[in-house]
Amino acid sequence: MSPESPWRIRDFRTLFTATALAQLGTNIGYVVLPLIAVTALDASAGQVGALATLSTLAFLLIGLPAGAWVDRMRHRRVLIVADLVKAALYASVPLAWWLGGLTLWQLYAVALLSGCATVFFDVASQSVLPQLVGRGHLVQANAAVVSLMAVGNIAGRSAGGALVQLLTAPAAIAATAASHLGSALRLIALRRTPAPASPPVRGDRPGLGAQIGEGLRHVLGNAELRALALTASLTNLGFQIVNTLLPVLFVRELHLPAGALGLYWAVGGLGILLGSRCARPIAARVGYGRALGLAGLCAAPAGLLIPLNGAGVWLYVAGFGSLVLSFKTGMDNVLGVSLRQRMTPDALLGRMNATFRFLLTGSLAIGAALAGLLGELAGLHPTLWLGGVLLASAFLPVYLSPIRTRRLLPDQSTATEAEAEAAAPIRAGDDAPQGVKPALDLRRT
Repeated sequence: MSPESPWRIRDFRTLFTATALAQLGTNIGYVVLPLIAVTALDASAGQVGALATLSTLAFLLIGLPAGAWVDRMRHRRVLIVADLVKAALYASVPLAWWLGGLTLWQLYAVALLSGCATVFFDVASQSVLPQLVGRGHLVQANAAVVSLMAVGNIAGRSAGGALVQLLTAPAAIAATAASHLGSALRLIALRRTPAPASPPVRGDRPGLGAQIGEGLRHVLGNAELRALALTASLTNLGFQIVNTLLPVLFVRELHLPAGALGLYWAVGGLGILLGSRCARPIAARVGYGRALGLAGLCAAPAGLLIPLNGAGVWLYVAGFGSLVLSFKTGMDNVLGVSLRQRMTPDALLGRMNATFRFLLTGSLAIGAALAGLLGELAGLHPTLWLGGVLLASAFLPVYLSPIRTRRLLPDQSTATEAEAEAAAPIRAGDDAPQGVKPALDLRRT
């Protein structure tokens, strides 16, 4: 194992395996929860859209203040509590079903409250990673985590569809609860999380509103960060419009089994995995910013293949379009996140991550609401075309920004001596001093 590898760091391995369990549960739930609504509770397109909206609405409601709160708290504690809350919420679904009391309103509550827990888990995990591995390991660590998320998409969504067929949808959601419980237990072994970046004494720190404003200005006031946020938000908006209506399309119009939907979504996970593994060699050859710009330009036409989804060969055509766009997303999640991390100081990590999550996951909430509304008013296929057009044009903010001409990550070729000294103890292995932290950093789309 290379001395530069983040795998030498015990805390990174702990975080990675816990995230693997959480991702497995999240992706099983992604498939199973809407299928429960459609198959067990006979939900309409509008009700499925409302369910998807509630699962991401928390990022709009508490996404920005969550960043400031996480900057004040121990990340390890936030991660464990968030996983335990999600395990309890998902466990309530099969329990209510077995007791004969499961309702759509309970699914709405589970979606909304688990979304709140996800806000804190995502912001904390994205903020702690750079401080665990050091700035010299960021690209490699991000590639590993994005690959893990892609494998979670493939395994979790395939398993979700299969579990619905074998156990019924309400029973299958128990696997999601078990995965989050396992993640929480694994995180107990996380030894080293940095002290809160914000001063703990009330009189020594700015108010919550001022802290949120710092994060917003940092992201929206920088042309490169702003372009990354816009492109990712448009991508999420387009994908969510499409994905919200796919359970209705597959079950009601195409009369396909639940496993087919899980496999279709797993194709997207395969694309993310391939993109994340190719991101580093492509960036090394053509430059980090150029790789982001060219990937978006080349993948754009694939967005117009997804609305062709239908019976026979068109299902495979749409699946190919999803694969290509997901490949581009995998590259974005490695290179774009590494760029964000290099441009953000430690004290702003939580707020920067929360600002991105607010914009990106807020787009998911808006996309789900639009899908439900337009699906009822205009029908499935016109709404799918709207999603496809958004996916085809999402690359433009990055392609037209200064990112397209960037060859290296910030400070990559001019790292200071102090930064090199700070990274050295971490590269030495698991016994690095707990006070060592990188000067700059950050994490994920």
